[in-house]
Amino acid sequence: MNAAESIQQDKVGTVTDWLKQRIIGQEALLERLMMALLCGGHLLVEGAPGLAKTRAIKELASAVDGDFHRIQFTPDLLPSDITGTEIFRPEDGSFKFQPGPVFHNLLLADEVNRAPAKVQSALLEAMAEHQVSVGRETFPLPDLFLVMATQNPIEQEGTYPLPEAQLDRFLMHIRVRYPTEQAETEILHLVRRESGIREQAATPPYRLTQDDVFAARREILQIYMAEPVERYLVALVMATREARGDLAPWLEYGASPRGTIALDQCARALAWLSGRDFVTPDDVQAVAHDVLRHRLILTFDAEAQGVSSDQVVDTLLDLVPVP
Repeated sequence: MNAAESIQQDKVGTVTDWLKQRIIGQEALLERLMMALLCGGHLLVEGAPGLAKTRAIKELASAVDGDFHRIQFTPDLLPSDITGTEIFRPEDGSFKFQPGPVFHNLLLADEVNRAPAKVQSALLEAMAEHQVSVGRETFPLPDLFLVMATQNPIEQEGTYPLPEAQLDRFLMHIRVRYPTEQAETEILHLVRRESGIREQAATPPYRLTQDDVFAARREILQIYMAEPVERYLVALVMATREARGDLAPWLEYGASPRGTIALDQCARALAWLSGRDFVTPDDVQAVAHDVLRHRLILTFDAEAQGVSSDQVVDTLLDLVPVP
């Protein structure tokens, strides 16, 4: 690994270590959030209230050189509240486009499943093509653009499930768990130390520039993946479509080519974050659940039996031979 790569890894590692001091007990979430940033993808985070989902991306925004905006999704939200709208200018009788919050670098879509489908679909073009079309015009989004959407799994009344087309736009779907007893104690201590000084935001030891992020992305693309590992990665995705053996009664549709690309990107990013210049089958397996769980459409029988997408991925990893 050359010196330039070591410098970028040191910068990202410094920010990641600082985030782990600010967000206690959610190391997996922080790692996935950093992976999404480095892969240029988007993240769907599911978890109960109070598990630092919102705080995680706010802290990341404070450590990255970019604009941050939060949108609270509600049933009365309109698509123009996301993308922006044209405003009439009476002085010259023309219309001028007023950009919406989607034109920020880091966007938090809080409780995204509380808005109806027409609002959720307003994010589709932005997430997939990094642009927004209004009328006959198309407006490009910033080069650095990350959407982190959250949803609450325990309050389903008044929510609108995300359509499969939008789910496929997310690089990963993360499920956040409750912290351990030790982490819970550390959270208490952190809150006590910060009591009364909440308005004084903590300063990260280093602030990642956008050039740092783009340089890291280029390095991740250079991570070596041996041909047997690549065949293994593709075989995992193909097995979700062929649905043979134990998978046959459970899968209606498998992962799309976006799933293959995401699995490749995330495995490379994990290897890079681990300080290696090559991908192992363990890297592929480590990200398989987060990359595939939202891309698998289960059959009615599977849902009736209480089979989860995570169980399907577990079976998938058992069925496909490891190189």
